[in-house]
Amino acid sequence: MPSVTLEETLLQKIPLLKKEIKKAIVGQETVIEQVLICLLAGGHGLLEGVPGLAKTLLINTIAKTLNLSFNRIQFTPDLMPADLIGYEIFNEEKKIMSFLEGPLFASCILADEINRTPAKTQAALLEAMQEKAITVNGNRMSLPKPFFIMATQNPIEQAGTYTLPEAQLDRFLLYIKVPYPTENEELKILESTTGTQSETINTIFEVDEILKLQEMTRQVHIDSGLMMSVNKLIRETRPETTSLEIVKESIEFGAGPRAGQALILCAKARALINQRVSVIPDDLISLSSPVLGHRIRLNYLAESKSGMKDRIIGTLIKNVLQ
Repeated sequence: MPSVTLEETLLQKIPLLKKEIKKAIVGQETVIEQVLICLLAGGHGLLEGVPGLAKTLLINTIAKTLNLSFNRIQFTPDLMPADLIGYEIFNEEKKIMSFLEGPLFASCILADEINRTPAKTQAALLEAMQEKAITVNGNRMSLPKPFFIMATQNPIEQAGTYTLPEAQLDRFLLYIKVPYPTENEELKILESTTGTQSETINTIFEVDEILKLQEMTRQVHIDSGLMMSVNKLIRETRPETTSLEIVKESIEFGAGPRAGQALILCAKARALINQRVSVIPDDLISLSSPVLGHRIRLNYLAESKSGMKDRIIGTLIKNVLQ
């Protein structure tokens, strides 16, 4: 009997991971999958949904199943960059300056209501998100591996919020919309959260196994034809290079090259999560909206029309990927 490889063992454990997460989270299969895609692709996610949809519980549960250190940061208007990164303090006993690590020094970060803090503090995340390291007084310090940030923002409150700049939005691999639960799911939520019993969340993967999965993600095959389709899709979002009238009329600026990189990496991660070693068109189709949704800007006229961005992305998918 042939021995089972490490790669095969890890793939077999992915369904167990999903099952463990569902002990705490009712429904939201697409959201769970997209958060896991962010992790395996080595990126970060921006979750948007009204309060009470278990966004914090989801990220905390995933951290437990993966045995990752977890910190939740509540973003407020008075939050300073040092509150994220950490402080240099004088050690009275040793008579030297020492560094006190901030909450960013964890593998899994929940940046709650990120749009409630000013641009100065938002910018403090940029180096951490892109380089997975921070610099304090010229000293560069690496953050834990793996490292991923899941940020949330509330779509229904605008007072006291600060719009995320495009440079930071582009750092988020996926823009994940968290919907309301269905009627049956909401009933299950009421039953499971108002009783006395709660299931224990077990660890499924260890840190070295997660790093191996991230390595395996980049090894997933993608056909050259699909690669060309991704390239065409991204170029079709730009008014300067598109052949679609709806794009010329509605988009102020389209997606940059990072969008194509994100779509391919996310498609590879989705293939791996579904225990495949090759990307299929459905991977690209299902992830086009969360990849492009925060990377294209509508002009003033199109912005005033409800659902216009979804309509444009749907047209792009139909003309390029289907």
